[in-house]
Amino acid sequence: MDPAVFEEWMMTGLVTILIIFMGFIVWDLAKKSKAGKFGTFILFFVLGLGILAFIIKSVVIAYIENGS
Repeated sequence: MDPAVFEEWMMTGLVTILIIFMGFIVWDLAKKSKAGKFGTFILFFVLGLGILAFIIKSVVIAYIENGS
């Protein structure tokens, strides 16, 4: 297996696991701080913006590498 392909798979897989773990941390934080429904929504919304930025970055890099 080509090391570049392996690195891409591992990065995608490990980042996915990290995102799931961060979701658990945010849920636990909201629960322990009694943030309520709106506070929990805001916490997950901000986490979602970070995830969206990571996805957009990957799409833009793929677009640039493929040359339009």
